[in-house]
Amino acid sequence: MKQPDEFWWRHGVFYQIYPRSFQDSNGDGVGDLRGIIERLPYLVSLGIDAIWLSPIFPSPMADFGYDIADYTGIDPLFGTMADFDALIAAAHDGGLKLILDLVPNHTSDQHPWFLESRRSRDNPKRDWYIWRDPNAAGGPPNNWLSEFGGSAWQYDAATGQYYYHAFLAQQPDLNWRNPEVRHAIHEVMRFWLRKGVDGFRVDVIWHLIKDAEFRDNPPNPSFREGRPPHEQILPLRTTDQVEVHDAIAEMRRVIDEFPARVLIGEIYLPTERLVTYYGRELGGAHLPFNFALLSAPWNARAIEKIIHDYEAALPQGAWPNWVLGNHDRPRVASRVGQDQARVATMLLLTLRGTPTLYYGDEIGMHQVAIAPGQVRDPFEKNVPGIGVGRDGCRTPMQWDAGRFAGFSTSTPWLPLSDDFVHENVVNLQADARSILNLYKALIGLRSNLPELMIGSYVPVAAQGDLLIYRRQSEVDALVIALNLGDQPTSISSEAAALRGEILISTFLDRRGEKIKDTVDLRGNEGVIIGVLGAQPG
Repeated sequence: MKQPDEFWWRHGVFYQIYPRSFQDSNGDGVGDLRGIIERLPYLVSLGIDAIWLSPIFPSPMADFGYDIADYTGIDPLFGTMADFDALIAAAHDGGLKLILDLVPNHTSDQHPWFLESRRSRDNPKRDWYIWRDPNAAGGPPNNWLSEFGGSAWQYDAATGQYYYHAFLAQQPDLNWRNPEVRHAIHEVMRFWLRKGVDGFRVDVIWHLIKDAEFRDNPPNPSFREGRPPHEQILPLRTTDQVEVHDAIAEMRRVIDEFPARVLIGEIYLPTERLVTYYGRELGGAHLPFNFALLSAPWNARAIEKIIHDYEAALPQGAWPNWVLGNHDRPRVASRVGQDQARVATMLLLTLRGTPTLYYGDEIGMHQVAIAPGQVRDPFEKNVPGIGVGRDGCRTPMQWDAGRFAGFSTSTPWLPLSDDFVHENVVNLQADARSILNLYKALIGLRSNLPELMIGSYVPVAAQGDLLIYRRQSEVDALVIALNLGDQPTSISSEAAALRGEILISTFLDRRGEKIKDTVDLRGNEGVIIGVLGAQPG
């Protein structure tokens, strides 16, 4: 019997699906599990290796599934447990792994645990959440702020105490200092792992532990108007506590009870703090998500420094990872522009480490402007007008030019992009040089070339808009040359050791071109070059 590949997550390409927006199978305007099953052949054709699903559990949907009322069920909006079982079987049959979103920091205020907790001060589950007396003046216990606006403390008149919520008041935080809470979440993990899921992406994992003394957070001297109000204070006491690593190590031990599973952590921290989440002796998250590219200034020297600093900070033996888009941040095509989106794709799929794609980026989907009356995101509703809304990156997948873009037979839960008639899977599949076919070609190269899958990263000196690096295996090497500007440029092949042959251009039109004295790049172009006479790095 073939043994499972323990390190499959190092070699694979991950693909995030926001289930509400991927494919609707029953005509209610909301995507569901059966819809994902229908689209598995597309995902297989794309060449990805693993699907990560945003939450599909029973929820009042105050934050669209990130407020969970039952950790071991399926929300009827998405289907049934039988549908989930069918999805995981079909995914595995197609050679795809399935990752679930675990949200252990907080529950819904409708979760049975919280309903018990708020019943009385002496309820056995009172300490499962974070309850505190009012301050001396009768107000909130301290100055902690919710990331979705206002105080992070909600008063409960029935028991005369406040409970803590890092996000919505409908999302009370669990008390991860309570061993019973940890055990309960571990049992949730085991439930899904026994069903065959291949791992978890853990939501806001750096939030799990809060300051034991409940001290105030210090003011943020860099705060400026127009930023979300919670940034007025630094989350020194509410995130990234040293004790969080023990909690993550315990979760990792649960993962390790099952063969070939992966633990991924959502962490928005500077690089030097992010890498601590690999844990002591790499006993933490396998992949603490590296979001540096989500907010990077899009210029060659800034990105070169980000890559260098990250590679330098990685613990010995830790495996890197890169992310270009997700359900919380504006679409990459809107951040860097449609022309540079192709260059960004080549960057993501040629850097050392595991890449994660966000649904729709492979067809160049852009941030959709949402009219005030169509806003669904609670963050935007609570803090309007400063550009924090997340609806624009969550709009329905654009499958074809038909009514509702092939996503649904009825009006979708969020408006479609106005370009879906042209920018959709069917049209782009038929265009040999489309961004979709660029994704497929790059993923195919990555899966077939050891240099891209497991090779070392070696920077090559460059100036201006050029970003150049080598990916080196034991015997072969590739050079990736990216023009992050819109003007043509040339590179001396001798100076950069680029003699060889172009394997692929972001324009999909230079395959097999021989490189001798110079490499000429058009504006907004990247190339991968198979170099001659490569020496082991």
